Amino acid sequence: MHDIILEAKQISKEFHDPVTVQVLTDISFSVQKGEFVSVIGKSGSGKSTLLYILSTMDTDYQGKLLLDQELMTGRSDVELARVRNEKIGFVFQFHYLLNEFTVLENVMLPGMKLAKYSAQEVEHRAMERLGMLGIGHLAKNKAYKISGGEKQRVAIARALINDPLILMGDEPTGNLDVRNSEIVFEIFKELTEVHNQTLLIVTHDQSFAERSGRIIEMEDGRIIRS
Repeated sequence: MHDIILEAKQISKEFHDPVTVQVLTDISFSVQKGEFVSVIGKSGSGKSTLLYILSTMDTDYQGKLLLDQELMTGRSDVELARVRNEKIGFVFQFHYLLNEFTVLENVMLPGMKLAKYSAQEVEHRAMERLGMLGIGHLAKNKAYKISGGEKQRVAIARALINDPLILMGDEPTGNLDVRNSEIVFEIFKELTEVHNQTLLIVTHDQSFAERSGRIIEMEDGRIIRS
């Protein structure tokens, strides 16, 4: 049991706008340490809504969410913000880098915010992660001067800076061409196989999902395969 990183227990959610619509119904599953899990389903199946709940950014739901065996449901926004910065890494479809900052500065940001290590140590850790992803040579470049595929790798390095328990992705290859999608997939695969990193990735890319360790498939707000 000690290897369960994330656990959803009977999570349901409704939107009231102005009619009540059930978007998630009785979602229950767990993710073990080192698992590479893909969440798939058609548009409107509820997968992105679920990810926002699992990432603690959406707190308006029924059921329970546990991260690292600790109950997240009912915690304050301040507590959840700290949990997100310390325990969850995020990679989105768009990289959300700060253009006027260097690659290195972008990667360091969550580490500086967490304030667990000195600035020197955060810089060292950032360079390690850039090196691991094969983009250490870009450290001093301004973010706007690198390619789309390189930006997504910088975003992954940034997501890893605080050694998160779990890396979550919302369509991380959705904006990339085939070659760069493949590079990102290989990075994720290596993270799980070599570094025992836990991954939960929402994706439309069927071939990406089929090569991950496990698929959770959603339809109409329910899990139909896990």
